[in-house]
Amino acid sequence: MPLVLWIAAGGAIGSAARYGVNVWSARALGSEFPWHTFIVNVVGCFAMGVLVALMATRLNVSNEARAFLTTGILGGFTTFSAFSFDFAQLVERKAFGPALAYGAGSVALSLIAVFAGLYLVRSLVS
Repeated sequence: MPLVLWIAAGGAIGSAARYGVNVWSARALGSEFPWHTFIVNVVGCFAMGVLVALMATRLNVSNEARAFLTTGILGGFTTFSAFSFDFAQLVERKAFGPALAYGAGSVALSLIAVFAGLYLVRSLVS
């Protein structure tokens, strides 16, 4: 099976799991705070760290399995895990300046982009 299909299958699993967390957290914790996003980001980042470390040191897995688990399942569950791992790689390489720029820039520009998109659409449809 082509790599992209492994990733797509994992993405479906991760997205369904994210939806499950959304439903559960709304019922269990309420919807006044974005618990669903908070939970998937923290759990996804922890899972990314565990998986990457295991695959690098203990598990002999194929490229398809790596992509299925990380890009697929965790990518569908939360993209924050990929962002956090990229940041961690920069820090581990002692590329502190680029890590800071990547972390701060990603968060700041992503928030600006969300507000810009909201503003654009609201100004066009109002």
